[in-house]
Amino acid sequence: MSEENQIYVPRLAIGLVHYPVRDRMQKTVATNITNFDIHDIARAAQVYGVEKYYIIHPMEEQLMFVERVLDHWRTGQGSKFNPMRKTALTMVKTASSVEAAIADWNAPDCLTIATSARVEWAKRKYAFAELRNEMHVEKKPVFMLFGTGNGMTEQLIGSCSGVLESIRGAPPKDYRHLSVRSAVSICLDRVMGPW
Repeated sequence: MSEENQIYVPRLAIGLVHYPVRDRMQKTVATNITNFDIHDIARAAQVYGVEKYYIIHPMEEQLMFVERVLDHWRTGQGSKFNPMRKTALTMVKTASSVEAAIADWNAPDCLTIATSARVEWAKRKYAFAELRNEMHVEKKPVFMLFGTGNGMTEQLIGSCSGVLESIRGAPPKDYRHLSVRSAVSICLDRVMGPW
């Protein structure tokens, strides 16, 4: 295939942030990593061409749990039992902080984009179409962050390049209480889907 006929695939990494996030009382906490989030988000990331999926947590015990899960599916019994799962988990990495994850990905001048319902904390607000244009036309690498608990802290959101518009529910209810796994899949389809 000639160079001009090759499809450009935007550079995208995602991070699932377990700290710093907020609890229901708006206190800064660290949330527990769940097995479902490791697997399901990795599968969505594989479908949409994500380069790296970082699970971000400051506690070594939590990161060791992720590594045990990954070892089982990459090289242990799970790799023989379900080769598709092994493929999906190839891009999963752990990091002790957002900064460490971004440094590890090593995409100079990448946009860091938070996903949050709290857009008032943003330096800039991105509609899905605007971010898609930045990625596909302007060819800017993007590191997209997804929060657990009750979302990322104001300080973390404010440190990002911008915040992606929130996912809206169907009218008239506009119900907005998705699992992070569902939110990741919707966001990835809107910015990376072949439509």
